[in-house]
Amino acid sequence: MKTLTAPDHPSLWQAMQYWFKLGFISFGGPAGQISIMHQELVEKRRWISERRFLHALNYCMLLPGPEAIQLAIYISWLMHGVIGAIIAGVLFFLPAFILLSLLAVIYLTWGDVTLVQGIFYGIKPAVVAVVLFAAWRIGSRALKNKILWTMAALAFVGIFVFDISFPWIVLAAAILGAAGGKWLPEKFKTGGGHGSSDKDYGPAIIDDDSPVPAHARFSLKKLAAKIILFSLIWLVAMYVVSAEPTLLKMGEFFTKAAFLTIGGAYAVLPYVYQGAVENYQWLTGPQMIDGLALGETTPGPLIMIVTWVGYLGAVSKEIFANTFVAGLAGAAVATFFTFLPSFLFILTGGPMVEATRNELKFTAPLTGITAAVVGVIVNLAVFFAWHTFWPSATISKPFSGSFEWLPVIVAIASFIALWKYKIDIMKVIGVCALIGLVYAYQ
Repeated sequence: MKTLTAPDHPSLWQAMQYWFKLGFISFGGPAGQISIMHQELVEKRRWISERRFLHALNYCMLLPGPEAIQLAIYISWLMHGVIGAIIAGVLFFLPAFILLSLLAVIYLTWGDVTLVQGIFYGIKPAVVAVVLFAAWRIGSRALKNKILWTMAALAFVGIFVFDISFPWIVLAAAILGAAGGKWLPEKFKTGGGHGSSDKDYGPAIIDDDSPVPAHARFSLKKLAAKIILFSLIWLVAMYVVSAEPTLLKMGEFFTKAAFLTIGGAYAVLPYVYQGAVENYQWLTGPQMIDGLALGETTPGPLIMIVTWVGYLGAVSKEIFANTFVAGLAGAAVATFFTFLPSFLFILTGGPMVEATRNELKFTAPLTGITAAVVGVIVNLAVFFAWHTFWPSATISKPFSGSFEWLPVIVAIASFIALWKYKIDIMKVIGVCALIGLVYAYQ
C-alpha cells in the first residue's frame, strides 16, 4: 500500500549529511552516480518525484560539465536554495579531491617501487577496456541511424588522422546537429533526453504539481546579478593565481575545459590530454593513463582527473620549493576552475528551466555532439591502447620497442567482463591490479 502523504521536508543539516555520504559512495561514473541518487532521492526518501528528477536530469545532460554533480546541485538548490547548491556540489567532489591528492603524493614518492609499478601494469589495460566500453555504451544508445554513425566516424578521423582540436569537433557537430534537426528532424530525435516515466513511488516533497519555490522563480534582475557575481568570482580567482604563470595557465585552461565537457568526462579527456600533455607538458601520457585509472577507482566525477593533472603539473613545473604545497595549489586551482561553471549553469539556468517545464530545446545539436563524442572516445581508447601495448613508443616512432601481449589479453578479458557479464568496474580494475602484481613479482 502506497504512502498517501509526502515526507517531511529535510533540514539543511539532514540534507548535508546525505550529500556528504554521497560524496564517499558515488562510484560507477555518471550512470552509477545518477542511479544512486534516483534510488535514494526518488524511491526511498521521496525528496523529488520521478518526473521532476528526469526533468532536471534532461537539463543537466544538455549542459557542459559533469551531469551527475550538476543534478545534485540542481536538486539541492530546489530544496535549500543557493546554500544547498553549494553544499551539495562541494561535498560531491571533496572526497575525491582529497583522495586523488593523497594518491598523487604516494605516486610521486613511491611510483618507482615494484609494488606500485605492478599495480599500474595491470590497471592500464583495464582502462583501455573501460574507455572502449564507454564508447560502446554511448554509441549503442546514440547512433540510431547511418547519419549519426557517419558523424561519429568523421569525428574519429578528424581527431585521430588530422589532429583537429576537440572544441572544433564539438562546434562542427553542434552545427551539423542543428542543421539536421531542421532538415532531417526524424534523424535527430535520439539525443538530449532520458524520456519520461509513469512510475510512482508515492507523494514527494517536490512533486509533479508542486509549485516552483520562491527562490527558484525566474527573474531577469536575479539572472543578471548572478552572472555578474560569478564573473567577479572568476576574475578575483584569476587575479589571485596570476602571480604564478603555471597556475594562471591552469586557471585559463580548466575554465575552457569546463565549457567544453559536453558529453561527459570521457568526451573532454582528449582535450585535457592535448592541453596538459602535449601543449603545456604538465605530465606525461603514461601519467595521464595512471591518473584515469585512479579516477575510475575513487568516488566522485571522473572529470576529477583534473585534480591529478593539476597536482602533477604544479610539481613538475616546480612552482614552489615545497612539492606538497605546489601540488596542492595546482590541484586546488584545477578543481576550482573546472567546477565553478557547473554552479553558474544551475543557478542561472535552473529558474528558466523551472519556469518552462515543457520540452527541452537544443536536442538536435546535442544529438550531433553525442554522435561525435562516440568517435572522440574511440580515439581516446586507441591512444591509451597504444601507450599500453607499446610502452616504449613515441610520436616519432609509434611502434618502437617491444609489444606487450599480456596487456592485450587483460584488456580483451576486461572488456568482455564489462560488456557481456556486466561486472562492476571496480571489481574488474581490482582483479587487473592483482594480475599486475603477480606479473611484477614472478
